[in-house]
Amino acid sequence: MFRHPTRLVVLAVLALVAVHADAQKLRKLYHLADSILTERYWRSNIDTNYVTRPETKWTIVGQYNLAGARLRIDGTSGGQTELMDFTTDVKSTVSANVSYRGLSLSCSVNPAKLWGKYDDTELSFRSYGRSFGFDLTYQDANNFEVEFTTGEDRQKMTLPDNIFRLQTLNINAYYAFNNHRFSYPAAFSHSYIQRRSAGGFLLGASIQAQHGHMEANDMQVDFRITNYALGAGYGYNFVPGRRWLIHFSTLPTIVIYNKTSLSSSDTSYPFHNRFPEFIVTTRFSVVKQISNSLFAGLSSIYYFTHIGRNDQLTFSNQKWISRVYLGFRL
Repeated sequence: MFRHPTRLVVLAVLALVAVHADAQKLRKLYHLADSILTERYWRSNIDTNYVTRPETKWTIVGQYNLAGARLRIDGTSGGQTELMDFTTDVKSTVSANVSYRGLSLSCSVNPAKLWGKYDDTELSFRSYGRSFGFDLTYQDANNFEVEFTTGEDRQKMTLPDNIFRLQTLNINAYYAFNNHRFSYPAAFSHSYIQRRSAGGFLLGASIQAQHGHMEANDMQVDFRITNYALGAGYGYNFVPGRRWLIHFSTLPTIVIYNKTSLSSSDTSYPFHNRFPEFIVTTRFSVVKQISNSLFAGLSSIYYFTHIGRNDQLTFSNQKWISRVYLGFRL
């Protein structure tokens, strides 16, 4: 049946040898990567009376997330106050995070967007290290409820899609002092465990970039806002019991650079700032250690920005993200 059975046997043996060699290379690569991650994982200058590392290698977390934003524009003209208050639809997503020795991979899904009921786009990145960390959120929103107020007159309505588009980028970074006893990751990424109550001062930097565009009734309104801010704050991890952790931190930063442009139908208008102007970032978290391998909790981050002069024109931005989760350590 086979004209060259010996040749076929030789080829099969060579193929098995090649597969075995590749498997050995993969095993060596895996052990090398594992040793590097393990050495990095345990190389932490921490006070183990206050903070410890989980003994397990794997951490798996399932999350349900809610997010929303609000923009309020206040103006005064001829002694009369005018207000536009925009609120986005609340966005909900489900996500999963898998971490191996502190190296994480996550994925999230918005069911409403998959079903075509939600057109907005939102991206979120976060990294909480022992001494340094950051949050980054980007939102491209087209769905709004808006409240118009002119003097004593007030109207509230849902804007048709694509009448108003708002793109917003928020970045907040921190450096945590007393990080050998006070652990940000214990409250948010769960790569550490806080054993005793401790707090620490924070240094922070914030960036906000925003572009809004409204087009209706042959009129176009366009504005762009860029803020850079530096500041300091404080965070505290409260451990009321053996298996509980409550975190609260606030990080106000003072705007050191602002650039704002405002135009309507190709006509530009001046914008006047006042000093000081702030970007405030607040974080909150509750963690319950149900067992040695099971934990649950909730966390929230809130951004607030207010710029402009109250007697002329002001922009107030609020952005919040809240999460509830259940996690396993393996």
